[in-house]
Amino acid sequence: MKLIGIIPSRYASTRFPGKPLVNINGKSMIQRVYEQAKIVLNDVYVATDDNRIAEEVINFGGKVVMTSESHQSGTDRIAEAVNKIEKDNEKKYDIVINIQGDEPFIQPEQIKEIISCFENKSTQVATLVKKIESNEEVFDINKPKVIFDKNMKAIYFSRSPIPFLRNIKKEEWHIQNNFYKHIGMYAYKKEILNELTNLKQSKLELSESLEQLRWIENDYKITVAITQFESFGVDTPEDLEKIIKNNS
Repeated sequence: MKLIGIIPSRYASTRFPGKPLVNINGKSMIQRVYEQAKIVLNDVYVATDDNRIAEEVINFGGKVVMTSESHQSGTDRIAEAVNKIEKDNEKKYDIVINIQGDEPFIQPEQIKEIISCFENKSTQVATLVKKIESNEEVFDINKPKVIFDKNMKAIYFSRSPIPFLRNIKKEEWHIQNNFYKHIGMYAYKKEILNELTNLKQSKLELSESLEQLRWIENDYKITVAITQFESFGVDTPEDLEKIIKNNS
């Protein structure tokens, strides 16, 4: 399999403008993500619409591809990036890995786990899930939950707890059942990625504000792999302080 990792990166952020360039112990956030991805992948690119981010990537010796400012999702940005890279370098890739640009301490093992899903040739899209350990996370709307079938195919994603445990006290839910949260890394077969970008927004997606529901509604199968590694995304300056403290 020919693999490529794409890190979508935007400068604008409502809660934390310019976060890809924030300094974390001597390196920018985007550099840290890039270097972690390179441990596993030979080909890694940052996809951005901002010249400041592009300049930073070039300065630390990384590869960057400029994309449109009009993309509504990271998936669309990734698709444009890969198609440009293939055209410019006369290469073809089988699997595209979407690596979150705001997780400076992403574990390379997570990338390996998501790649392993494609050992099954029927896999179209893959993502990671992690068992929830606290009741607080079960009811946290900012941590999407996932249910999946016996073949490790996602059935549904929701900001609400799924499944609902009838006749059980809510404070005991995480003890009485296994709940899984979504870890927001994706990988796609290249041809499937292009198909996904042509889908219109769906009712479920708009209801939950979860893009992957658009794919499920259109009968695409999302394979999940269970990871033991936590996801530490940065949405606010407070998140950054917490992550630096936990990883120092």
